[in-house]
Amino acid sequence: MVDAALRTTTAKSTPDGPATRIDVAAVGDLLLGTWADTRREAREMIKDPAFWRDDSLGKDAHRERVLTQMHLLVQNKAVHRAFPQRLGGEENNGANIAGFEELVAADPSLQIKSGVQWGLFGSAVLQLGTAEHHDKWLPGIMSLEIPGAFAMTEIGHGSDVASIGTTATYDPETEEFVIHTPFRAATKEFLGNAALHGVAATVFAQLITNGVNHGVHCFYVPLRGTEGEHAGEDLPGISREDDGLKGGLNGIDNGRLSFDHVRIPRTNLLNRYGDVAADGTYTSAIDSPGRRFFTMLGTLVQGRVSLDGASSWASALGLYIAITYAGQRRQFTGASGEETTLLDYGKHQRRLLPRLATTYAQLFAHDEFLQKFDGVFSGRTDTPQDREDLETLAAALKPLSTWHALDTLQECREACGGAGFMFENRFVGLRQDLDIYVTFEGDNNVLLQLVGKRLLTDLAKQFKGKDAAALARYAVEQTAGKVFHGAGLRQFGQSVADLGSIARSVENGLRGEQQHELLTDRVQQMIADVAGRLRAAGKDKALGEKLFNENQAELIEAARAHGELLQWEAFSDAVGRTTDEGSRTVLTWLRDLFGLQLIEKHLAWYLINGRLSAQRAASVSRYIDRLCTRLRPHALDLVNAFGYAPEHVRAPLASGAEQTRQDEARAYYEDLRASGQAPADEKALKKARQL
Repeated sequence: MVDAALRTTTAKSTPDGPATRIDVAAVGDLLLGTWADTRREAREMIKDPAFWRDDSLGKDAHRERVLTQMHLLVQNKAVHRAFPQRLGGEENNGANIAGFEELVAADPSLQIKSGVQWGLFGSAVLQLGTAEHHDKWLPGIMSLEIPGAFAMTEIGHGSDVASIGTTATYDPETEEFVIHTPFRAATKEFLGNAALHGVAATVFAQLITNGVNHGVHCFYVPLRGTEGEHAGEDLPGISREDDGLKGGLNGIDNGRLSFDHVRIPRTNLLNRYGDVAADGTYTSAIDSPGRRFFTMLGTLVQGRVSLDGASSWASALGLYIAITYAGQRRQFTGASGEETTLLDYGKHQRRLLPRLATTYAQLFAHDEFLQKFDGVFSGRTDTPQDREDLETLAAALKPLSTWHALDTLQECREACGGAGFMFENRFVGLRQDLDIYVTFEGDNNVLLQLVGKRLLTDLAKQFKGKDAAALARYAVEQTAGKVFHGAGLRQFGQSVADLGSIARSVENGLRGEQQHELLTDRVQQMIADVAGRLRAAGKDKALGEKLFNENQAELIEAARAHGELLQWEAFSDAVGRTTDEGSRTVLTWLRDLFGLQLIEKHLAWYLINGRLSAQRAASVSRYIDRLCTRLRPHALDLVNAFGYAPEHVRAPLASGAEQTRQDEARAYYEDLRASGQAPADEKALKKARQL
């Protein structure tokens, strides 16, 4: 909804400085990121109402509508970007993810079902298979002639993929794998396309040959016949169940799959990382079973990448609606005699603007994340270290953005009162659909635990080969560092207090450099503390498990702090790339709001660990309030920079209808007063009599 007038809006002067403005178009380009053209192309496509969610549809009709929309995506050549050029693709992995993320504004069911078909099922064939598999199946997957399911998750093992129960036992006499579900807990569960539309699946199972289990591998398994009188029917041994109505995303036919000794050809093993010869001999270029497993799973990281981006843009959409409405809706008469605009209330600013700052941080971090992903998957930067970094980024950022989306959509709904509860205004439907994102592709807490373990590993590498004395010196230095750092900040706070008010001293003492220092120090100290407590276990595995469990919550919190630090740094990088002076000023304020609300959220830690004095800690919240006041005149410009058109928003609350109602009401009362027919106010009459 960015028109020419909005692009040239000049913000009003504030008590904190002269009038300034942002270049809405330029900030919009910054937010759209590296693949801005692809995002614009996708947004132009989904202006077509054929792609929109129809809230009047029941589950069954919604499923069929989304399947029809999938065919429209194929017709619009919107699904081929990641696939090989020789098969009609573009081999543009970053653009592929960027385009799919934008579908969340049309219908999250469409975004996720597309991700299942082309980002999981198709990607498993592409990334885990070889040229033979690509030639055989990818054309049909790309054209949607082969709708498929991604059969990894089991009822008994969700995030713990290494322990799944499904088996694929090789039979050398027939040169076939036998896919089998040995018990109920090994049933594949929550699979998109499994209930109705899928005709094949990429099935993850324990590969067993010559009596040896070589761990989890992926197999292409047909589910339905394609020829003869049984075409379209499930093949023998295939059982599927419909998951039925869910808490959201009901345009996707989620279901369960189980296998009763289903036989598939040996060549249906997607054998890029491990193969079985005709005689049953297993070979792999990766000797370590653990490294092989994580390498295979790492090729499928794009699901977490897209969830991070889609969640961030869903937050942006919710904030666009809520802040637009808050800039128009009036409630309660103020000192001026007119009703006050919601966005002028301090509490309303506090509810929405910090969440706006976080959304900006997430979008900037996501673009850097997407660049990393594209570099790895294009082969430009595909090293084991880069893949490990990519997986850590995915595990760090996806939890933060998906949790933030739920929190933001709920707060936006409440900030719009009863009108926000109406389905037509998007919050309710988006909140329902995005609820599952926090456990999609791994439970958020499990993912953050992976990040925490990586941070511990990195810390341990710093001290590899060091003797006990060196470790002892490190422990002493850490303790001394706490005291010195805390005292240093307190002393610094005292010195700047002479410059003016406490709020002003906090402003001068907690700008970018200090924010970065505080956020970084928290991550490092928390990881060092956990590492120190775990070190006591030595080689005692039982004690190590006990100590790890005792420190699990703190480790996960440290990982979360690490993700927040990454987002802050990405925001700062974006500010550094901003050339327009007004935009850079406003984005710096917004970055500061993001950083300081993180510090405010964790004030107890900073106080306990001596990083902030009580006086300075108490002043952080007041400075946040000042930042909200500064940013209030820019709030509409900042959400207009998201670049959404009316066809993307589709919420009456943000259509301008509220402004029309307010203008009509004000005109009515002005005309009534001018006519001399306005009724007298009882309170005014009583006051006049008293005088």
